[in-house]
Amino acid sequence: MATTDRYARARHPGHSRQATTLALAHALSAAERGLAVIPLSRTKLPALRSPHRDTPEPPAGPPCRGECGRLGHGVYDASADPARVREMFAAAPWATGYGIACGLPPHHLVGIDLDTKTGTNSSTALRELALRHLFTIPPTVVVVTPSGGRHLWLTGPPDVAIPNSASRLAPGIDVRGAGGYLVGPGSRTDHGVYATAPGTAHLPPAPCPRALLHILLPPPRPATTAAAPSPEDTHGHGLIHFVLAAHEGQRNTRLFWAACRAYENGIGPTLSEPLIQAAVHTGLTPREARSTVASAARMTGRRGVG
Repeated sequence: MATTDRYARARHPGHSRQATTLALAHALSAAERGLAVIPLSRTKLPALRSPHRDTPEPPAGPPCRGECGRLGHGVYDASADPARVREMFAAAPWATGYGIACGLPPHHLVGIDLDTKTGTNSSTALRELALRHLFTIPPTVVVVTPSGGRHLWLTGPPDVAIPNSASRLAPGIDVRGAGGYLVGPGSRTDHGVYATAPGTAHLPPAPCPRALLHILLPPPRPATTAAAPSPEDTHGHGLIHFVLAAHEGQRNTRLFWAACRAYENGIGPTLSEPLIQAAVHTGLTPREARSTVASAARMTGRRGVG
């Protein structure tokens, strides 16, 4: 083990035994909650290298995902068994963090990664998505990254595999699903420490809202034929009535949803002013209504209102 430690320190000059001890303690705590974990290096990558790196696997057949019985298969090594977790960290004494595998029972974790490094406001983008699709993020575990980003922990259905994606929902919003992992709180990286946001450490991961789950899944294949829209849909009368029927507390949400549908169907520029007038009739100010419609135009990649 002493030889391994010297080798590890040579490869990782900033490493200390204390960092590994802390990472292991945090990983074992996560495992107690039923979360499957793996050791990570300071670069946030799996700390154990593939056992097949010097003997490439034959091109035929699927790649080994741990069937060989050795460590080094990344997220496929993840375990909530304390003995297995200790074994992995013993094999990677340079580890300074841990990853939490997504999509595995009992939690079937789904991670919403709100990035800050893309120059976009991912938190605003998530709020606009929530308005557009009529969902709210329930109280749940939130992990703050060294760069100021946030990881929201949600749980998915056991029979649905949520795919990983990068900026598919909106710029700066990544999704960690089946086959992916989240950097666990307490992990130390080259850029700092991951920490649980105040007041969320003891919360269980909240169920993913059904409307959000719908957009996290791969888009369905386009139909070969599409029914022609009705005259009412063509002119947007139904969307206007939807806004006019809004009660206090749902006026902005209904306007945003209707404006998104209008722009998605190519009638946004024509319908924006009637929608604004309908929203004003329900009690929104012209400025509020115009701002909401402009947000919908941006969200759907269309040109905003003037």
